[in-house]
Amino acid sequence: MSRIGRKPLEVPKGVTVTITGEAISAKGPKGNLSVKKHGDVEVTQADGELTFTRKGNLGDQRAAHGLIRALCANMLTGVTKGFERQLEINGVGYKAEIKGATIVLSLGYSHPVEFKLPEGVAAKVDKNILILSGIDRQVLGAA
Repeated sequence: MSRIGRKPLEVPKGVTVTITGEAISAKGPKGNLSVKKHGDVEVTQADGELTFTRKGNLGDQRAAHGLIRALCANMLTGVTKGFERQLEINGVGYKAEIKGATIVLSLGYSHPVEFKLPEGVAAKVDKNILILSGIDRQVLGAA
């Protein structure tokens, strides 16, 4: 992971990054996100780039170096473009429809399955593809 950590991260236009003692936060057109800082990784911002340096060369420190850089890259993506998941629904009689903040799925059961969307997640249906979008990767189930 240390090869990932050595790459500087360009801050997109319209995004404000704030580095405090315990967190790194980004504010952009899609909202605000923050990630907790790791004690072994130093984050600095200069010339519109974030750079990440680790304090040692132990295995945990090298892993944290790449992890923090990847989390910050995902955070910047979230506040600029947002995140999206596409789910394809295949099967005879299988379908999805949106009713307000609820997804109604017909999946072959004797009754429709209703799923209430969490706050911050939007959904739409395009033929047999259910598209979920939002800014928070945790809510959308991405790792």
